[in-house]
Amino acid sequence: MKPGISIHVNKNSQSSQADADDAVSPARQTGRDRNVDLVIFDCDGVLVDSEVISCRAHSEVLSRHGYPITAEQVFHRFLGRSTRQANLEVEAELGHPLPDDFHVQLQDTLFRWFEADLVAVPYIDEALDAIAQPVCVASSGSQQRMRVSLGRTGLYGRFAPHIFSASQVTHGKPAPDLFLFAAAQMKTPPRRCLVVEDSLAGVAGAVAAGMTVLGFHGGSHCRAGYAETLRAAGARATFDDMRQLPALIAAEAAPDQR
Repeated sequence: MKPGISIHVNKNSQSSQADADDAVSPARQTGRDRNVDLVIFDCDGVLVDSEVISCRAHSEVLSRHGYPITAEQVFHRFLGRSTRQANLEVEAELGHPLPDDFHVQLQDTLFRWFEADLVAVPYIDEALDAIAQPVCVASSGSQQRMRVSLGRTGLYGRFAPHIFSASQVTHGKPAPDLFLFAAAQMKTPPRRCLVVEDSLAGVAGAVAAGMTVLGFHGGSHCRAGYAETLRAAGARATFDDMRQLPALIAAEAAPDQR
């Protein structure tokens, strides 16, 4: 992947959460950057390059059950959202429930393809090594899916047990619930959290939670112009090479940025 970065500060992307959210005290250590106390990573498309595989799997299994849809259409409609949310929309359009074993079929297909083709996002290990703040994961995927994907790529141990799923909240992305849940579990106020996201739903959810968002567009699913799309959704900056993430976090953490 060719290194590249696109930085754009959006005045409208500043924290919108009320100061009452600061009731949760952030952890502090000597020497830690002062204004970013937690980095929250999405999983698919940010830690693991899984979105193309996932869209293909959803397309195949949904089409098999009378809902013809291409991987490209899955990308545009459901990227960053939970399978639960996607299934509800599909069932409403079909007029009947999907089969009881639909999730099992989807999971079997997805995990088989993960085992064959899934890789970590390039340079994510180096980026994690250089980040001083605590980190966690907040993903629309299930806990089992993350055990498989992060385990397959050797990343699970870098985050466990701080791995949070949309299944743990009432409303998944683009609602702010998952990000607020992760912040509460990590005992960090939302305004001191920085989120790394690749989806419009994820960016919207993090902004609604009052968090700063960096948009990553280096996954194999990202099209030309996707950086601008992420910034329009509220990402404070965009980048396509994980080696540049530590410097972006440091820039956001610098006192003169607030």
